[in-house]
Amino acid sequence: MHLYGRPVDMRKSFDGLYALAHHGVGQDPLSGHLFVFINRRATQMKVLYWDRSGFCIWAKRLESGRFVSDWSKAVSREMDWTGLKLLLEGIEPARFKRRFKLPEIAVKAA
Repeated sequence: MHLYGRPVDMRKSFDGLYALAHHGVGQDPLSGHLFVFINRRATQMKVLYWDRSGFCIWAKRLESGRFVSDWSKAVSREMDWTGLKLLLEGIEPARFKRRFKLPEIAVKAA
C-alpha cells in the first residue's frame, strides 16, 4: 500500500484519487494496492483500492487527534499493513520509539 505524502482535498472521489495514485504516487491503481490519502487538517483519511470489479473507497474521520502531526515531514512512501493499522490508531510509524531498552551490563575486571 502507498501513502500519499501531501494533503488531499477530501471532496475528491474515485476519478480524482485515481489520478493522484497514478500521477502523484506513480503507481498503477489497477494493481490491487491500497492508496492512502489524508486531508490538510489530518483528521480525515480515504483509502482507494481496486477489487477486480471496480474501485472502492474506504473513509475514516477522527473526532479528536490527527493522523499526521507535521506535514513538512510527511513523504509519499510504501507502507505495510502494520503501518496502516498504526496510522489508523493514531500512531505515526515514522515516529516509532522503543518502549523497552536492554540495560547495559557493566563488565568488571577481576
